[in-house]
Amino acid sequence: MSEPDAYCFHRTFEAAGPAAFQVDRHYLLYAESGALRLEAKGLRWTLPPARAALIAAGEPISITILTRVTTASVLFARHMLTEPAQAVSVFDVSPLARELIAECRAFGAESGPLSSYARSLFEALAAVVLRLAEKTSPLVVPVPVSAPLRRALDLTEASASGRPTFAAIARETGQSERALSRRFAEETGMTWRQALCRMRMMCAVEALAGSEAPVTEIALSVGYNSLSAFNAAFRGLVGMSPTQYRASFR
Repeated sequence: MSEPDAYCFHRTFEAAGPAAFQVDRHYLLYAESGALRLEAKGLRWTLPPARAALIAAGEPISITILTRVTTASVLFARHMLTEPAQAVSVFDVSPLARELIAECRAFGAESGPLSSYARSLFEALAAVVLRLAEKTSPLVVPVPVSAPLRRALDLTEASASGRPTFAAIARETGQSERALSRRFAEETGMTWRQALCRMRMMCAVEALAGSEAPVTEIALSVGYNSLSAFNAAFRGLVGMSPTQYRASFR
């Protein structure tokens, strides 16, 4: 039996990866719970339930499952979704998109030809996703070229909510601070502290979108001692205050 024009891939996976993927359909990559890491086009994103990725058909990507995840990804035949403006777009998931994805879970690859109801759901989701993909997430870091810098980024990401220090990261990866600083500048175009800030903001976005915790509590949980410093860093990257961002999910 041939696959339907669109279907949802709903499944739970344990931590694993990285693994290379390339599919012949437009691909909405979304984790209902847990977190994924996506690498494509020389860039690296973390995808908690607050964000999703739209990947054009035929585009090679690498996915790492960071924690136990439940995916609810959707694959569209090329004629079901207009060619995305970008080969890979990562964006915030709106409440409407989340509800449409949840409703599409009932229609998997084995479901056969789409009913009129199912087709209308997938078409509505396609329209919403294309609109959301117009505003890409700024919470991204370049993919490191060297193994030592990749290790440094992994350690920084794992400890971002605590109190990591550049000296400790350099020591744990067997590099001098000077050598590691040079690698950050040459391979990512940013400093270690800028990378740490982005990773902390990724954690903050997930907490703001998925919980009712006070903003002050979230600021402390992602490593900030000052609410004003957290607000300034968040606005500088996301373009709005944490409170305004949370309101956009309601």
